[in-house]
Amino acid sequence: MKPIKNLAQYYVDLLVKLGILRFSILLALALVALAVVVQVGVTLVLTGHVDDIDIVRSVFFGLLITPWAVYFLSVVVDQLEESRQRLSKLVSKLKDMRSRDQELNQKLQQNIAKLNQEIEERIKAEEAREEAMKDLENEVYQRERTQVELAERTALLRSFIDASPDLIYYRNADGVFSGCNRAMEELTGKKENQLVGLTPWDVYSKEVAQQIVDTDQKVFADNQAITYEQWLEYPDGHRNYFELRKVPFYSKDGRHLGLVGFGRDITERKRHEESLEKASRDKTTFISTISHELRTPLNGIVGLSRMLLDTQLNEEQRHHMQTINVSAITLGNIFNDIIDMDKFDRRKLELYPSTLNFEQFVAEMESISALMASQKGLRFDLERLSDLPSAIEVDATRLRQVLWNLVSNAMKFTKEGGVVMTVSAEVQDGYADITMEVEDSGIGIPESELDKIFAMYYQVKSGKDNLHAVGTGIGLAVSKQLINMMDGDISVTSEEGFGSTFTVSIHVPLAEEEEPQAVAPEQQQELNIFMVEDIELNITVARSLLESMGHEVSVAMTGEEALEMFDPEIYDLVFLDIQLPDMTGFDVAEYFRKTYKDLPPLVALTANVLKNKSEYLEKGMDDAISKPLSVKDVQDVIAKFTQREQVTLEQVVTPEPEQVDDSDQVTRLLDLDMLESYVDIVGSQPVLDSITMFEDMMPDYIEVLDSNMTAKHQDGIVSEAHKIKGAAGSIGLKRIQSVAQKAQSPDLPAWWENIDDWVEEIKNEYQHDIQVLKQWLAKK
Repeated sequence: MKPIKNLAQYYVDLLVKLGILRFSILLALALVALAVVVQVGVTLVLTGHVDDIDIVRSVFFGLLITPWAVYFLSVVVDQLEESRQRLSKLVSKLKDMRSRDQELNQKLQQNIAKLNQEIEERIKAEEAREEAMKDLENEVYQRERTQVELAERTALLRSFIDASPDLIYYRNADGVFSGCNRAMEELTGKKENQLVGLTPWDVYSKEVAQQIVDTDQKVFADNQAITYEQWLEYPDGHRNYFELRKVPFYSKDGRHLGLVGFGRDITERKRHEESLEKASRDKTTFISTISHELRTPLNGIVGLSRMLLDTQLNEEQRHHMQTINVSAITLGNIFNDIIDMDKFDRRKLELYPSTLNFEQFVAEMESISALMASQKGLRFDLERLSDLPSAIEVDATRLRQVLWNLVSNAMKFTKEGGVVMTVSAEVQDGYADITMEVEDSGIGIPESELDKIFAMYYQVKSGKDNLHAVGTGIGLAVSKQLINMMDGDISVTSEEGFGSTFTVSIHVPLAEEEEPQAVAPEQQQELNIFMVEDIELNITVARSLLESMGHEVSVAMTGEEALEMFDPEIYDLVFLDIQLPDMTGFDVAEYFRKTYKDLPPLVALTANVLKNKSEYLEKGMDDAISKPLSVKDVQDVIAKFTQREQVTLEQVVTPEPEQVDDSDQVTRLLDLDMLESYVDIVGSQPVLDSITMFEDMMPDYIEVLDSNMTAKHQDGIVSEAHKIKGAAGSIGLKRIQSVAQKAQSPDLPAWWENIDDWVEEIKNEYQHDIQVLKQWLAKK
């Protein structure tokens, strides 16, 4: 098979090499030669000899079969060549396929290696994943367990918060509610999900919300917790008093989140405090009642005993009467100490300065002290070390109480010897610096006790006889307080066994007592007066007074109304109240000055104590007088600006009637000078009408004042106190006017500490003072 293959390959190579033509010729020749050879060979075998015909036949036969052989062979060669070429291509493809197969096999090996590696990695990852899953399952379990515990704790905490009777709530930095407890839901009447997203303005009344927002802003601004008290209203209308505390809170990274609020219902505590305050007021009322009831018989005992001492008595009777007299005086002073102790506790010790003839005062002290000393068999001397002022401005009752306390103590602790009182004064710039010393020869005070003797209830403990334990232990404390209020002080020096010296120093203004001089009456010009005043009661009083004097009065109750009504061509005189609802009297005066060239006199009406008019003149006023209006002040102003001689009160009124009520109480409670003038001019009925109006107005004033006190709204308190002061002054309620003056003066020291007491005094005492006024009018 292989030779044939080689021969065929040789044949094909030769055909390709020679070409088809030359190969055909060569093949034809070869076939002819082959035919001749075969013919010759066959003929020789058969016949034994070869003829020419045989050779010709052989050539002819060769030429005949040569084209077919050539064609056949050519076809065969072509097919073989085509087959070879296909085979070659197939072999080439097989090689390519083998090469690719090798590449694929190589890649397959590589992929198998990678696959094995990935499988190993996946196995490891799976193992790691399984481990991680186990860890995750453990972590999830722990987390679920923690969440369950946290949920339980949260539920427990929430139950605690909801069970708390205190308010608990949260607001974010924008002041919006973020959550609350059940107590807060009950207060607001809203569930927590309803409350979340609301502001205080959406939940509370405007007044309550304002205070809540203000305190929120204070917490945010100062970044500090605050505590305050406030009334809050429940949906059913009842109000409870809460102590509210607000605390800022932050996230872990220090970001400000808002505030947490807590509120404790202290209504019961508030009621208890009010009950204690009521008890204190009741105690004060009781002490005042006892004081009033006891002073009358005590004064009777003192007066009658003095009268009897001036009669003919034997020595034993005089001794007994002196004992009665001194004992009554001592009892009265002890009771004064008890009353002052109560006022001391409530910070209500007050002074009522008036003109005092100091020479007569010193002589009176000398007489009483000498009487007391003689009763104990002691000596009393009074020495004047300098000239004394004839009159000073001081609360004589309080000064007498202090000196009497010092003198009685000196005699109490002196067994033999006596007591010396020295008085000296230095006058300068309208004031007197007065020094009074009380020196005794008694048992003295230990040096270690000197700095304690002015403490309330403190009693010095002495070794022998323990005389210091006698007494109330409050007199010196009250005395020091009173002298301090007089711009003075009390000091003490002492040596045990050799007596003590108490030194009182006060700084008081000098006073002059002027005798009123009557002037011949003159007909006063009738004026058209324009008055600007916002308190209706003041208007009624002033109008009745001015109209009774023959003048015509037009009234404006606000600054704006005054600017619209005023016509300088119509009015002869203008009274301007300083404090108006919308502007001040100075603003009105400034407008008048800028708008008009020719103006009637502008007179300021002020409810404050008028000490210096320069301030009013500098701000555009022509003069100033105090409210409530007095007849004399009005007459003086009218006379001044109508170029007429001043008409005094004595010209207008009838001869002064006998004094109706000269008691200390009436003098202290009522402005008798104003009332006397007013009643003499207009009669009692206008005053009674004004009192009725005052009684109708006061409940509204007090209601508004109470609401401002509850809200601690200073401007509102001051405004209402100012109205009360003006109204009280218009009908002569001096005490109420004085207290309201303090209540409307927030610049006073410890104003916030005292305002509650002042308001309570106004509320509790104004009706009593009205009754006193009505009784005075009835007697009048």
